[in-house]
Amino acid sequence: MTKIGLISDTHSFIDEAIIDYLKDCDEVWHAGDFGSIELVEDLKKGLLKNNNKVLIKGVYGNIDSSEIRQVFPEKIIFDCEQVRIMIQHIGGYPGRYSVGVKKEIIDNKIKLFISGHSHILKIMYDDKLGCLHMNPGAAGKHGWHKTRTIIRFVIDKNDIKDCEVIELGSR
Repeated sequence: MTKIGLISDTHSFIDEAIIDYLKDCDEVWHAGDFGSIELVEDLKKGLLKNNNKVLIKGVYGNIDSSEIRQVFPEKIIFDCEQVRIMIQHIGGYPGRYSVGVKKEIIDNKIKLFISGHSHILKIMYDDKLGCLHMNPGAAGKHGWHKTRTIIRFVIDKNDIKDCEVIELGSR
């Protein structure tokens, strides 16, 4: 069983509330627009402060610098337990995928597709592709969203379960 913390669109902002909600996770996945490499370091330090060596995976977003792009790719495809996952910052959602995303989902047998960018929290199932889509909204204070959000959930073998939407307050 793997407990996941999912965040996106931090735009260089991380606070104790985010760290507190992620501290018990096994992995933290960031769906892009970190904002700065310092944010990655602050996230690591915050999680280590709780004696928790959390694995951080992520992709770069459209606002991220070349420094971030050297550390994180545009998209990642990987397995967690028995679930094949794809993360891409600008990816769309069921019925409105970005160019090439639907083909990637089909070709790679993706069961969980994660995107960011819109600052709109979405969790929806694509019946046609047999794929769950998640967008955690925005955890940062920059953008047009009104409420900062993240998601926590569990992957247990091939089950995605115990999904929690966490509201962090207004931006």
